[in-house]
Amino acid sequence: KILLILGFLSTLAVTALIAVAVTQNKPLPKNIKYGIVLDAGSSHTNLYVYEWPGEKENDTGVVQQVEVCKVEGPGISGYSHATEKAGPSLSQCLRQAEEVIPSKQHHETPVYLGATAGMRLLSLENKSAADKVLSSVEKTLRSAPFSFQGARIITGQEEGAYGWITINYLLGNFKQVPYQWQSGWTKFLHSLKSISETSGALDLGGASTQITFVPNEFTHESPENLLYFRLYGKDYHVYTHSFLCYGKDQALQQKLAKDLQTVENGSLLDPCFHQGYQRTINISDLFKNPCTSAKEKQFPFRQLYIQGEGDYLKCRRNIQKLFDKTNCPYSSCSFNGIYLPPLQGDFGAFSAFYFVMNFLNLTSEKSPVALGKVISTIEGFCARPWHEVKTAYHQIKEKYLSEYCFSGVYILSLLENGYEFTEKDWQRIHFLGKIGSSDAGWTLGYMLNLTNMIPAEKPALPPLSHGSYVGLMVLCSLVLVAVLLFAWLLFHKPKCLQKGTV
Repeated sequence: KILLILGFLSTLAVTALIAVAVTQNKPLPKNIKYGIVLDAGSSHTNLYVYEWPGEKENDTGVVQQVEVCKVEGPGISGYSHATEKAGPSLSQCLRQAEEVIPSKQHHETPVYLGATAGMRLLSLENKSAADKVLSSVEKTLRSAPFSFQGARIITGQEEGAYGWITINYLLGNFKQVPYQWQSGWTKFLHSLKSISETSGALDLGGASTQITFVPNEFTHESPENLLYFRLYGKDYHVYTHSFLCYGKDQALQQKLAKDLQTVENGSLLDPCFHQGYQRTINISDLFKNPCTSAKEKQFPFRQLYIQGEGDYLKCRRNIQKLFDKTNCPYSSCSFNGIYLPPLQGDFGAFSAFYFVMNFLNLTSEKSPVALGKVISTIEGFCARPWHEVKTAYHQIKEKYLSEYCFSGVYILSLLENGYEFTEKDWQRIHFLGKIGSSDAGWTLGYMLNLTNMIPAEKPALPPLSHGSYVGLMVLCSLVLVAVLLFAWLLFHKPKCLQKGTV
């Protein structure tokens, strides 16, 4: 009987050890999935390729950006007079995606295109042209070997919401699970955590800007600016608003249109451009879109001759006129009578917010640069003469380089005057280019939403946690050792325990 019991226990222990070890450590087949999103912005289009392990679709932080391709030429809205060329302009980047994604998975890889404020403006200005542009784009995307899922103009509210989802997904704020790129970013990511457990999102493009965050208190003011999400078993009431015409390019157009009203001889001394810089623009071009068309009138000249003055304070005063703070029908407003609840938590500022501030060396992973230093840096940069700036940054295209002074001052004005970030609040703004391997922006959130990769409820936990697995293995091992030791003692009784020994 004893032998049977010992044999049964040892067999059970060995079987349990093998079963647990095999089950827990069974190698998983590499099942990588891919997705493609094209961000069709006002000034250019970017194609992003994402990948994730197929068996981990609902785990936070497993989606990685593996490729980004900048499409040559303008944004698709720039093809309004040659709509048939909009689609073919994407071909080279689509071919690049074909090389990155294994050919056997092309047919199952979803491809999405989301057009933002540039196409929103074109749709307002010329609906027929906007439809033809999208038709051309769709034709090209359908001819690619991927699974076409749609090409459409997304709303400003969607753009803000998807940007917020991207930021918080990548930071692990929805479900705190360690992820593969955390090692170098751990301290930085923890510094972004706020009382509300989520970070706000600040997005700046060429034609629009978005602000999105979870307010401290939920109110019923301006319900059109409030969104409801249920993600990973938690409810989120999110405030978001998109300001069309307040992206950096359209803001400059607005400022020039406003300045032009006081010009008499066709010459403008502009404090937002460097001293020595010159630019000539056609008056008709300045008023051809909905952002400035309301200010159009007859002028005795057809062209505007701009000369730079490089004066930060004057530039700041000019830009502040773009934000109407006179009327607020709510308890609190940003500008132009738009509801804005009190700012809450940390904010990730990306897209042009990051590109401009990074150019000015005002981004930091460790801690935000103090507002005072930001102001003095931008003031100093604007004061530099154009010939000096051109020599120092000869590798940058002149059009972009000439507008960094305006863009820097505009960002300050938008955040301080528009959204009313104080000197203390400024420390809560983190300018983000990438989080891990992925660009900060709305595209990842868009794909996650359309592929249903963020569940409303938390996914089921694995059968055994690491601690339980180790504990069970130790327990089975101890049982096996105890059985073997007992058997050895039974059949090899030490002489000191045997009766009758002298």
